[in-house]
Amino acid sequence: MLTFGTDGVRGEFGKELTETYAANLAEVAAQILQCKKVVIGRDTRESGSALEDAIAEALTRIGVEVQLMGVAPTPAIAFAAHKHDVVAIAITASHNLFQDNGIKIFVGGGLKLSDDQQASIEREMIARDSAVRDGARTKSDASNKIASDNKKLVAERPELLREYCDWLVDLAPRDAFKNLHVALDCANGAFSYVAPEVFSKLGATVTTVNATPDGRNINLQCGATHPSALVEVVKSVGANFGVAFDGDGDRLIAVDDKGQIVDGDHLLAISALDMKTQGTLRGNKVVVTVMTNIGFHKAMKSAGIEVLTTPVGDRSVLLALEENSLSLGGEQSGHIIYRDFATTGDGLLAAIKLAAVVVESKKTLNEVAVNAMTSFPQVLVNLRIAKRVEGVDSIFRSEIEAAEKALGESGRVLVRASGTEPMVRVMVEAPQQEVAEQVAATLADAISARLG
Repeated sequence: MLTFGTDGVRGEFGKELTETYAANLAEVAAQILQCKKVVIGRDTRESGSALEDAIAEALTRIGVEVQLMGVAPTPAIAFAAHKHDVVAIAITASHNLFQDNGIKIFVGGGLKLSDDQQASIEREMIARDSAVRDGARTKSDASNKIASDNKKLVAERPELLREYCDWLVDLAPRDAFKNLHVALDCANGAFSYVAPEVFSKLGATVTTVNATPDGRNINLQCGATHPSALVEVVKSVGANFGVAFDGDGDRLIAVDDKGQIVDGDHLLAISALDMKTQGTLRGNKVVVTVMTNIGFHKAMKSAGIEVLTTPVGDRSVLLALEENSLSLGGEQSGHIIYRDFATTGDGLLAAIKLAAVVVESKKTLNEVAVNAMTSFPQVLVNLRIAKRVEGVDSIFRSEIEAAEKALGESGRVLVRASGTEPMVRVMVEAPQQEVAEQVAATLADAISARLG
């Protein structure tokens, strides 16, 4: 049975993530959260509609009103949960390919589930799973067709997405970006129709690529996980910069005017420095994860900004922001949370913030990014393993200690299990690229030999 990872549940549709599982999860969550109304949105995967039907059927059968946003970015779904104080479900597997799908749940107010809420839901799901194995039949084993008596509880609410778009446009003066040419890679995902419209309404000239979703091309060699394609677009059209979103729109990676990739660390550094100047960086602190580059820490120290470090996942970042009443946090992967504006990572909000900095600074993005921080060479190795493991850093403690000794104080090693996939991620930073590569390869070989 699927369990909550770093960001909801996720798995291959029809195998790990079935319609019955989704229905049960939605029903259990609704009962534990004691909600009477749920907003549902989905990304562009072909399995999204089937999961939406299954979830809506389960919820209406227990008397929960369902409001359907249709295809919508995850941050727009979270925005609806915040604005209307309702529980919201995002049907998405984020940056994964179309074969996978997943479920993210936002409580009223737009925050993600707490650890206690996740634990309560998982306990009830395990109990139901045990009942099924013992021969019992759960309510959600029924057909996923919404009964006619329950259809009155379902309403299509496309205006919820419009509210989100209007809010974004209102964040900047009209025509604020009239001198900008921006290239947008929408990953054939949920921002395909939203992001170009918002930037156009703000006056920018927009070149859009990978914005023709067909249900199967989401994140396929495009978007935030493959920004190299956007590099060529930025160069060919002469854009001021480019932005690549992932499939559900909760993160971004930028490409500057010289074709250089600007990752989440740089984007966060740019925002932290700008917000400090503007007096909006609450507590003079920024929240990052263990994946954040050493160069970021050095840049923030030089600027007199304190850095708080959390485990991987924007959910962990948000928790730290909430606990410390801070305004900015994010991840190297491009999740950026502007807590004074949003309750989750929002790629389009971050893109608007970035454009505003470029315009106000009267510099190119390359100049802004170079001035913000200098990254240490970093090598990332993703190792597919037979099954998900816990405590991988303990299993390979001796190998990790040997790697850290080889690097000394000038480098860093991080070995962790993915929270969503059967994968171990190895990260090594060092002043020289070849040193980082050698240490990472040695660690990767040791892990593959034992867990591959």
